[in-house]
Amino acid sequence: MEFIVKVEESRPASDGKPSAGPVYRSIYAKDGLMDLPAGLESPWQFFSDSALKNPENKMLGRRQVIDSKVGPYVWLTYKEVYDSAMRMGSAMRRRGVNPGDRCGIYGSNCPEWITAMEACDSQAITYVPLYDTLGPNAVEFIINHAEVSIAFVQENKLSSILSCLPKCSSNLKTIVSFGKISDMQKKEADELGVSCFSWEEFPQLGSLDCELPPKHKTDVCTIMYTSGTTGEPKGVILTNGALVAEVLSVDQLLFLTDRVAAEEDSYFSFLPLAHVYDQVIETYCIYKGASIGFWQGDVRYLMEDIQELKPSIFCGVPRVYDRIYTGTLAKVSAGGGLKKKLFDFAYNYKLGYLEKGFPQEKAAPLLDRLVFDKTKQALGGRVRILLSGAAPLPKHVEEFLRVTSCSTLSQGYGLTESCGGCFTSIGNVYPMVGTVGVPMTTIESRLESVPEMGYDALSSVPRGEICLRGSTLFSGYHKREDLTNEVLVDGWFHTGDIGEWQPNGAMKIIDRKKNIFKLSQGEYVAVENLENVYLRCPHITSIWVYGNSFESFLVAVVVPDRQALEDWAANHNETDDFKSLCKNLKARKYILDELNSIGKTNNLRGFEMLKAVHLEPHPFDMERDLITPTFKLKRPQLLKCYKDCIDQLYSDAKGLKA
Repeated sequence: MEFIVKVEESRPASDGKPSAGPVYRSIYAKDGLMDLPAGLESPWQFFSDSALKNPENKMLGRRQVIDSKVGPYVWLTYKEVYDSAMRMGSAMRRRGVNPGDRCGIYGSNCPEWITAMEACDSQAITYVPLYDTLGPNAVEFIINHAEVSIAFVQENKLSSILSCLPKCSSNLKTIVSFGKISDMQKKEADELGVSCFSWEEFPQLGSLDCELPPKHKTDVCTIMYTSGTTGEPKGVILTNGALVAEVLSVDQLLFLTDRVAAEEDSYFSFLPLAHVYDQVIETYCIYKGASIGFWQGDVRYLMEDIQELKPSIFCGVPRVYDRIYTGTLAKVSAGGGLKKKLFDFAYNYKLGYLEKGFPQEKAAPLLDRLVFDKTKQALGGRVRILLSGAAPLPKHVEEFLRVTSCSTLSQGYGLTESCGGCFTSIGNVYPMVGTVGVPMTTIESRLESVPEMGYDALSSVPRGEICLRGSTLFSGYHKREDLTNEVLVDGWFHTGDIGEWQPNGAMKIIDRKKNIFKLSQGEYVAVENLENVYLRCPHITSIWVYGNSFESFLVAVVVPDRQALEDWAANHNETDDFKSLCKNLKARKYILDELNSIGKTNNLRGFEMLKAVHLEPHPFDMERDLITPTFKLKRPQLLKCYKDCIDQLYSDAKGLKA
């Protein structure tokens, strides 16, 4: 295991506890986990130091809109944002919000979001992102649960927050709009004892020369509520020390394996700031004095915004990278047979040298200029660091991007509870493709056996639940000691994800511990693993597999690929529209057979095969609360939504068996 070092031996099973494998660190932390420098107590110091060092550098940018036409990016400097944050922070204190109190931030990514966050940091006020994607009920829950007393709110979210005021005005006393606020809205809030201010009005309550309170590593920096796949959102407590350590670990790894961010770099901000992934990377950019350009907030113009900004650092999720992959391949194919042959030759030539261990810039520099200079324009042409997280990146997409983007690509793994990334692949180490790499330099990791799923952390191929300890872990769930004690055991955070150490020391995520149930005949089913197998079927876009301990077989709700189903219909003289095709018994049998064929190819056992499927024409969406903002299935909500379908599937399948 060339990329990790063992720091503690394995532990056998005893006293009802399962066995656990050895404890490992990254080779980049072989002499000890990264220490925080003395005197660095808060992320506020990253920003204030950058503002002092580079006051006129471009910091936050958005595209200017004049007469409904979108123009170039216009920028606020580090000094302008610093002054605004200082005034906002001072105004919060004037409104009676003190260090340790909670401030909500509600809206999509924009300069005001970051300014509000920095205003909180300046005054040691804990900021609480209010989920942009979870709707008014979750917002109401978080305001009350975290006892939020002031909230910065995007203009188009004001009506949403005002609608839940009657149930949360005992805590919330001040609302600051990211833009304007109408007299009618002010009056509505005022009747409930809540004061409202526009973005221009609020800083007038503050001043630039206010005294800042002392800050400490142990102070709570933010409480980030995770959507979760069950129950109410959980408030993850992250301290100043955890966030600072995470940012410095990103810098350390880039320094040792690539090139750190610098003032001339720019970052494209579109992943939700309400999630820790994007927030850590933006804080890192601020620490290094780089520029952050925001998207317009409309996915239709995402690629257009990227072309305008031409970022050098890009954080994406698999769905975005898949769009780039399919778009680039379509352009190559449209260029004609000769261009396609040239591209294929260049692709295979460079891939061969990457596989031999050559770094990105030395694998095929001539072909980069002649061929891949065109493909890298998909992200504006300047990108040098690509990061991927939130879900597994398909191996073929990762390989394609490593070859064609002329950029290093690192796939990471992390949770809100680990302050974002706790594992990362190294961009210039090609054998890490398909893995999430090695532990960050603040983290130690081990695998714990999960006997009921057949995972053994002590076997020749170690597999088990990923457990973490280190300086970037959360301090617990806000007001939920019971949930905290479930996952923090003997100093180890149990992630619920199943990993497999690779021979080179990289980690591969292979399953999820909690999504497991027992069928009536006593067989355990690891349902997420099955869904990942069935998703290899090109005729579907989504699948939810269901079973329970009262039934002996599995059924599924499937969202078919529209084109695939319509092609099948054309070949079989079926003239129904897509919605009607989803009800067509022959179409259902066709998709079921295709899925089970994939199952057989992948050696699924008999009880893991599907006996019946319901075809759903509409994708699983957040509007119906069926998926989380990171596209994970919300199983209890899916069951509630499709209960009648599930009952019918079991009834029909049993009728056929009889």
